[in-house]
Amino acid sequence: MKKLEDAYKACFKDSEPAYHIFSPYCVCPLGAHVDHQHGLVTGFALDRGIDILFSPTEDGQVVMVSTLFGGQITLNVRETTHKIDYNWGDYLRGALWVIQQKYKLHQGLQGVVIGSMPSGGIASSAALLCGFVAALAHVNGLVLSQEEIVSIAFRAEHHYIGLNNGILDQSCVTLCKKNQLLFLDTETSEHRLIPFGDDDAEEREVPFKIAIFYSGVTRSLTNTDYNLRVEECRTAASILQAYEEQTPGTDDHLLRHTSQQVFERYATSMPPRFARRARHFFTECDRVREGINAWQEGDIEQFGELIFESCESSILNYESGSPQLIALYRILRSTPGVYGARFCGAGFIGSCFALIDPDEEGAIRERLASEYLQQFPMYGDAIRSFICESHGGLEWL
Repeated sequence: MKKLEDAYKACFKDSEPAYHIFSPYCVCPLGAHVDHQHGLVTGFALDRGIDILFSPTEDGQVVMVSTLFGGQITLNVRETTHKIDYNWGDYLRGALWVIQQKYKLHQGLQGVVIGSMPSGGIASSAALLCGFVAALAHVNGLVLSQEEIVSIAFRAEHHYIGLNNGILDQSCVTLCKKNQLLFLDTETSEHRLIPFGDDDAEEREVPFKIAIFYSGVTRSLTNTDYNLRVEECRTAASILQAYEEQTPGTDDHLLRHTSQQVFERYATSMPPRFARRARHFFTECDRVREGINAWQEGDIEQFGELIFESCESSILNYESGSPQLIALYRILRSTPGVYGARFCGAGFIGSCFALIDPDEEGAIRERLASEYLQQFPMYGDAIRSFICESHGGLEWL
């Protein structure tokens, strides 16, 4: 907290901070790459994330400074903007643009943003967006539901920035609870929070921790094949709908709107690339269903094995993963004490996460660093590992 207050006072010498929001990072254990097709997903929020310390401004000016993303962003809530600068300010402008569609804003804010891990596959953009939306709403006296925060953050990233994502990350940042698995149907927005093993899971110690292993490689998702994969999934859906002589609406080419039975009927007739994308979608939704059962039964080994299977499908069928991420995953899969592991986020950049036995933490870290650097010695100064616990969503401190 002192580090945050010192950063605020260094930037805004004549002001005292008034509010503090913690916006968590998150991971998706099962449900990889399916939210943009309205599939079934799961998520954990982490006890690491983004802290925003801020105060209102009377003139509508927004001044945000970040050591995580770099530099200062300035805008005004009484003005409209459609500018894209290809930096973290685009997320703030996007959030403001969405809010302005419904609400008239008068108060701005000034604040600092500090993150506790390098960005890259841990939903740092969703954490920033949801935290900023909550802060801006608060200083303007707006009472937003959790679902409204999710919607605003999603629309900012999807419609303003141009990333064809779904609502998974924003939902985890906003809706999660400690030691409970978030299940989300991204078609209907129905969600459930599921305790591990029994109803007392929130009160007792769970038999795992969540480890994040940062590869040393980060870049924006808009510069990867993420949007291409979304379009390939939509194409796969349109092919299946054509085989069945369906006539969906223009925006209805989603794999959720066809069936696994239809896919199995025509899989060998489809172009292989699109068949692989569809196969990942349907098998991943099956893994979510199986994973929920394993989680409810307290079977961490089975839950972890499904996470491994998810990553294998991400590599083979979805064709995501860089050489660095695949190396991290392969090492984790063969390491004692790792229940399950897969790529974080979209799986093109950044990090892998693993569910681990807390008693094996030191050995896991040591083996991973040693074997990874044998393959990629150039990242010796950049790789990082973090051991986390699950956490609730957005929190006022």
